Amino acid sequence: MNKKRIGLKIATICFLFITLWFLQKLMVPKYVTAIVEGSLIEEYYHEETDHDVVFIGDCEVYENISPITLWEKYGITSFIRGGAQQLIWQSYYLLEETLKYEKPKVVVFNVLAMKYDEPQKEAYNRLNLDGMKLSMEKIKAIKASMMDDENLIEYIFPLLRYHSRWSELTSEDFKYLFKKDKISHNGYYMRVDVEPVKSIPKGRKLSSYQFGERSYYYLDRMVELCKDNDIDLVLMKAPSIYPYWYDEWDEQMREYANKHDLMYINFLDLIDEVGIDFNVDTYDAGLHLNLSGAEKLAVYFGDILRKTYGLEDRRGDEELKKVWDEKVEFYYSMKEQQLRELEEYGYLKSLGVEKRE
Repeated sequence: MNKKRIGLKIATICFLFITLWFLQKLMVPKYVTAIVEGSLIEEYYHEETDHDVVFIGDCEVYENISPITLWEKYGITSFIRGGAQQLIWQSYYLLEETLKYEKPKVVVFNVLAMKYDEPQKEAYNRLNLDGMKLSMEKIKAIKASMMDDENLIEYIFPLLRYHSRWSELTSEDFKYLFKKDKISHNGYYMRVDVEPVKSIPKGRKLSSYQFGERSYYYLDRMVELCKDNDIDLVLMKAPSIYPYWYDEWDEQMREYANKHDLMYINFLDLIDEVGIDFNVDTYDAGLHLNLSGAEKLAVYFGDILRKTYGLEDRRGDEELKKVWDEKVEFYYSMKEQQLRELEEYGYLKSLGVEKRE
């Protein structure tokens, strides 16, 4: 075989790979203007500095606490590696992956995920797993998370899962083909709108209140992983009033924390101390905090973290401050933008005009 034919074959193979790569980039959902939670996991890889605190867990971390406030108030650097209905094994493997990039002083895990002992839904799996870089941690997280009708190969090569999205493609798919807008603030998803709590739901009776063996297995692994890396692990229950957090669940977490010498904080017991007012500090009737609530929780929790674990004020580091100054600017810019949009929406609504997206 002459060199010309070999060169042609190599060029053909390269063209095929480039075409498949391009199609995959095009067909995979972009998660920029719709279901933005799908962008949260991958934004971690754009970080240029380390973090004192890493939060892992579900929406009760990425919507309930502001890393920017932790920085402004205490000089604590933090990132939230959270995802929608993030299951505990997903949290564990995300933490395992995170430790390949950095070693935080403190890891905070939100314990609501203990209620799930089995994989739940492909859509939520995708929001948590598609954004992970390909690694052994991602493969193990996929295997632990897959529903019966899912395939590992479709996670590794998403084009196989999304190849039929041709009819669903929008201008967003082309606009954000190679570069996406930043969505979060170190993993925090900002909402400034307000929908007060009108009633507090009661929990329905369960046949069993015992957390499952699988959940405890991964919590044990998380404890061991942090211990092996000299990291302090904190368990928290965010002050979301729904989904309902049962007293029996709370007692299990308190017993577990005592057994393993961990800090466990149930912020539902500290709502008044934190200063949360569910008339103004939630955007969806108590499921999640809005910006004002997330800032209040950050101020309260940050003081505990600072005093308990001796986290230093890093605002005196000029190089670090430059990085965080940009983050702060982006934070307040988005806040002002959302407030303007709310004002415009309120004005249009007063005129009987529906706002178009």
